[in-house]
Amino acid sequence: MINRRWRLARRPEGAVRREDFILDEAPLAPPLGQGKLLLRHELLLCAPTIRNWIGGRRESYYPTIEIGDPILAPAASRILFSDDPAWPVGALVVGLGTWQDYEWVSPEGRGLRVIPDGISSRAAMGLFGMNALTAYFGVIAVGRARKGETLLVSGAAGSVGAMAAQFGRILGCRVVGLCGSVEKARWLREDCGITSVIDYVREDVPDRLAALCPDGVDVVFDNVGGEFLHQALARTNRHGRIVLCGQIATYDVADPDAGRPLDMMRIIYGSITLSGFLLNDFSIDIPDAQKKIAEWAKQGLLAHREDLRDGFDSLPETFMALFNGGNQGTLLGRIADKQGRAL
Repeated sequence: MINRRWRLARRPEGAVRREDFILDEAPLAPPLGQGKLLLRHELLLCAPTIRNWIGGRRESYYPTIEIGDPILAPAASRILFSDDPAWPVGALVVGLGTWQDYEWVSPEGRGLRVIPDGISSRAAMGLFGMNALTAYFGVIAVGRARKGETLLVSGAAGSVGAMAAQFGRILGCRVVGLCGSVEKARWLREDCGITSVIDYVREDVPDRLAALCPDGVDVVFDNVGGEFLHQALARTNRHGRIVLCGQIATYDVADPDAGRPLDMMRIIYGSITLSGFLLNDFSIDIPDAQKKIAEWAKQGLLAHREDLRDGFDSLPETFMALFNGGNQGTLLGRIADKQGRAL
């Protein structure tokens, strides 16, 4: 069995380039040890945090991807071999995979979960996947957003931000979303029901925040970091909560700590809470969260879109679309065989 794989060729310097990766193929090696599953990866999620993993930042919650190793990524996969009835052959699973066709894995080491009947692999990676769940727990458990509060979401047209904004709307918050294009602003307003939108490319963010949030902001859900975090902090009310989900504005910066420091005295005197979090913090609550998301989706309260891109050979370009604004929704790479047939 010939296995194609993308491996890390070098640490990116600045923006990620195709040359940072190397494509090769070789016969699939036999498993090392017992209790392994053979997976065929079908969908790969392009998540911004992969940029941290390939950049060598040791503070990432997964081990740094070493040069020469396959690229880690959340995946929807099919079980091709198993000797454990808890993991039946033919079942679809989600968990941490890699940029390759096939892989032997230990279920407990990759956080695998069987996709329930009736849920497609696309839905499992999108509407019910890691990004939606991250938004759910970030808004509800970490941000503790409540009816009548103002929720400010950066990256609001992205796969995490759009869900965070809509969860806030469902809870009864007044939601203000930031995005970077006319089309994304239109989608937020018309499809997601987020009426207050700031296009940071074409509008002055501090001025628009002052106009849209004259009474300040109670909860900030931040996917961006950088200058936006300073702007949001300046509008955050006393006892406000700032949820730190991502820092995509600094992922390509050589020294992400080189920017100006936050106004710590405003944080202290405002009794403002800044909280980072991981989806793994809430793993026990994921089934209940998925049920609630399914309930809201059935009621027609959620808009969601996947940006599905075919092609194993073009996985680096698919991933790079995250950082140039080229994606529209949850960015998924679909693996096809050498003849171009979707697996």
